[in-house]
Amino acid sequence: MAGFFYNLGRKVGPKVRKAQWMWQSLAGSEADAIAIERRVGLDLAHELTSQVDVDLDEGTRRFVRDIGDRLARHVANQKRRFDFEVLAGGEPNAFALPGGFIYITRSLIELCERDGDEVAFVLAHEMGHVIRGHAINRIVTDSAVATASRVMPVRGALGAWLKKVGVEFLVSAYSQDLETEADALGARLAEAAGCDTGAPVRLLSRLAALRDHPGEHDLSSYFATHPAPEVRMRNVRKVLRR
Repeated sequence: MAGFFYNLGRKVGPKVRKAQWMWQSLAGSEADAIAIERRVGLDLAHELTSQVDVDLDEGTRRFVRDIGDRLARHVANQKRRFDFEVLAGGEPNAFALPGGFIYITRSLIELCERDGDEVAFVLAHEMGHVIRGHAINRIVTDSAVATASRVMPVRGALGAWLKKVGVEFLVSAYSQDLETEADALGARLAEAAGCDTGAPVRLLSRLAALRDHPGEHDLSSYFATHPAPEVRMRNVRKVLRR
């Protein structure tokens, strides 16, 4: 995925600054903040798909969108919208852009053995990052952006910042606490949508096996940034027992 976000910031413009202001202002309603975040994410999504190949297999894309749409119907705040897309190539991964744009690579779908319930947990986890504000906060609260935006338009600040940090910043893991929060919300959301509650543990068990015997999948960078699969399994089990 290296270089996916090379110039992503160029199309965001002052909307990022406005979104941050709305969230910090008592005058901004929740609906306003969600709408602005959606426009920021749409700009990012357009730039992403101009640089990255979308998987052209309609069956796979429909498979993912059907799962995502089912999950979205169980999100508590129905003001939020979600879009789901499959990317061709690249290492197994999934990530979320602000505003509800969720991406999963075909290789991760294959790693899930096309098990709809396992894919649902992956998508729900990424939706959790959006719902909890992790995706937009990663951009608007980054100290490099905050400092640069004081002396230049946000468009220029984000463009320079994204050129420097590259795809690793947006696609890599959040803090372990935020990953745990997204796992918990994802597990509950998938359960609410009627998915098999054993699916998250199955997937995380497979990830643990790949860590010990990587084979064709090099997930070393993933394991370096995410909590250990055993820790995640333990936390998910606790959530689902409640």
